[in-house]
Parts: sequence; structure tokens; C-alpha cells
Amino acid sequence: MGLGKSLRASSLGRVILCAPSLSVQRSVEKTGLFFFSEEQRGKDLMNKATAMILLTVAWGTWLSEALWAATGSSGVRVLITYYSMTGHTKKMAEGVAQGVRDIEGTRVTVKRVERVTGEDLFSADAVIVGSPVYWSNMAGPVKTFFDDWQLKFGVYPEFKMRDKVGAAFTTGGQVSGGKEVTMLTILAAMLGNQMIVVSGGGAFGASATTEGDSPGINSTELARARELGKRVAEVTRMVRRGHLQ
Repeated sequence: MGLGKSLRASSLGRVILCAPSLSVQRSVEKTGLFFFSEEQRGKDLMNKATAMILLTVAWGTWLSEALWAATGSSGVRVLITYYSMTGHTKKMAEGVAQGVRDIEGTRVTVKRVERVTGEDLFSADAVIVGSPVYWSNMAGPVKTFFDDWQLKFGVYPEFKMRDKVGAAFTTGGQVSGGKEVTMLTILAAMLGNQMIVVSGGGAFGASATTEGDSPGINSTELARARELGKRVAEVTRMVRRGHLQ
């Protein structure tokens, strides 16, 4: 038998190409196997070990996905809550909800802050809060909502919102009327409760200017709201699976 490339059956039932080597000895016709030098054997064993590691990783990933789906754990629950007098913040909330729904296996609850219950709060994996800008801050009912986390829902001192994902969105009449400050006050309340805050649609969240040259909510602002919802759903999914990257 020549020294050209030879085929050898492995224990895995596959055929492996063995590159020619000067150290390859004559084959034993009776067994159909080849003898290799120590160097060639070492390389062969290393290739097998690498293949087994890759196979194990792939199997583990597939098994994790299968168990995730089988147990119904893929249903990420997102609560979107807001306060709105003019309807602008409500419209942004609807855009955020659409973004969440863009991610497969999500469940969305959209409620005004006055109607949120303890069950809504604690059953959610993520909470996205929206508010209009009132004097460069969140609206009074939104502040009351956060105060109720302790006073009404008993979040503290056990930090029952710990490790849930949080995000913010806002609307304001002027371009620089305090929208970013408002989102930061919402995120600060979430950080105080040891939540994991994320942004999307903007540096601190999604926002819209509703007066002047840009009355109401335009398509660009809705797209940003949708982007925020999608990002929150994606991050929450990763957090729940336990492999946030």
C-alpha cells in the first residue's frame, strides 16, 4: 500500500483522512489499521479530543435550548407601564410593546401606572416605565408608582425586584425640556432596587418631542420606542437563560 492519503475508520464510525508521513509504517493487511509514530499518534489523539470537546459543547447547547422550550421557560414576561394625559406617552408605550412582541416567545402587559398590581410587578421579568416630562422630572403618578413599590407592594427590604430588567421612555414638548433627566430619574429608582437597567432607542431610552416643529409622535420616534422594546426583550431573555454576554 502506498504512502498516499489513506482512509482509516475511527471508533465513532466516521472516516478520517490521514495525511502522509515519512514515519508511517507498513499497514497490517489483516486488520486494515495503520501504525503511526508517537508524534502522529499524539496529533491524532489531539484531533479526536478537540472533536469530542466541540461535540460536547454543541450537544450541551442543543440540550439547553430543548429543555428551555420543553419547560415553557421561553415566555419572557414584560410589563410596560406609563402615565399619559394627552395620549402621547400611551402611543410610545404601544410602540415599545410592538418591539417586545418582535421577539419570539414574549408576553406583554401594558397598563397605566395607576392600575398596576403587585402581581403584575412581581410576575414580570422586565419592567419598562414611561412618563411625560413634568418640570424636568417624572410625572407625579409615576413617582407615586415607584413609592408604592415599598409602601403598597412591599418590595423593600427584601429587594423583590432584584435582577429584573428595567428601562425607561418619555415624551416632552421641547427638544431640550428635560427628557433625559426624566429617564434618568426612572432608571435611578430601578437601580435603587438592584434591577438591571438597559437602554435602547437612545442613550438612556426612547423619547419623543411632541410640540413645535414635531407635534405628536412621528414614525421615527415610534421606531425608537420599538427598538427599546426589542432590546429589553432580548436582554431579558439572555438574563433568564443565565448566559448574559
